[in-house]
Amino acid sequence: MDQDARGWKTLLTPANQLVRSATHPAAQLPVEGHLPGFDGATSWLNAPPLTTAELRGHVVLVNFWTYTCINWLRTLPYVRAWADRYSDQGLVVVGVHTPEFDFEHDLDNVRWAVKDLGVGYPVAVDNDYAIWDGFANRYWPACYFVDVQGQIRHHRFGEGDYELSEMVLQQLLTEAGRGDTSGGQGLVSVDATGVEAAADWDSLWSPENYLGSARTENFASPNGAVLATHHIYAVPARLQLNQWALAGDWTVKRQAIVGNQAGGRLLYRFHARDLHLVMAPPAPGTSVRFRVHLDGQPPGPAHGVDVDDQGHGTLTAPRLYQLIRQPGPIGDRTLEITFLDPGVQAYAFTFG
Repeated sequence: MDQDARGWKTLLTPANQLVRSATHPAAQLPVEGHLPGFDGATSWLNAPPLTTAELRGHVVLVNFWTYTCINWLRTLPYVRAWADRYSDQGLVVVGVHTPEFDFEHDLDNVRWAVKDLGVGYPVAVDNDYAIWDGFANRYWPACYFVDVQGQIRHHRFGEGDYELSEMVLQQLLTEAGRGDTSGGQGLVSVDATGVEAAADWDSLWSPENYLGSARTENFASPNGAVLATHHIYAVPARLQLNQWALAGDWTVKRQAIVGNQAGGRLLYRFHARDLHLVMAPPAPGTSVRFRVHLDGQPPGPAHGVDVDDQGHGTLTAPRLYQLIRQPGPIGDRTLEITFLDPGVQAYAFTFG
């Protein structure tokens, strides 16, 4: 779960997040506040601007997201399914895109992500954090459940608890006189694939890690990082679990590391089924070829959706790339990614 872009990031599994307890899991829904509204949106996608007055009489699900967040990506199939099933009963889903990385402020990038990820509901673009601050929100993803009177009745931070969240939506719709909101079908069922598939929590021993100087941990190249300038890095003799290192000519910036020459390498020792890397090309319309090895060999059946079995891939857009999805068994492994062209900007590793 991502916390405030101006704060820090932590890893929470569904098992250790707070769960509301009641005889019926959605039976008691106190009023937690009122819908602050969306006046601070810098743009809207998929709909004209929505006001609190226009939303009165609808059950509203407000979903904070940023498009490279793996925790949000794994919740998206459920939010998408709820929007599809319950819109005819009066549910309005509003996605609030509050960016984390610099390139996520670019409206063209957000517009591309909305289309690429199948986000069909209205999206308020919150580049100035005005809506985020209005909700006093600190997390991606975050869901706020609003009744027809404009009252916030429930919230959920992070992944998991999808059944409870849907029961809350059903209860709010029932309170509004919508009748049998399930259509006789029970709760939604999703078949998530690719980066949207649920994490393998039992084997997930590697927390996500930023690569820029502002928030990184466990950098292991000898003599540490030299900030904001070209520097030649080397790999240590051995990486411990969750350590990472660089080889070649790199610049370590605040948010990202930048590869200055072809042949630069990035290594990470991890323990997880999936490994993802948030990357961007040097400029719009450019690309960077790369090659992935796992413990010194092509990944074969352990390749992610963005590389082939020989580990070849091409970076073409600023987004999250899935490099590894292991079929098992899961153990400590070393990823090595070699960039065959200069200019890559690498922001963060995430795991699943």
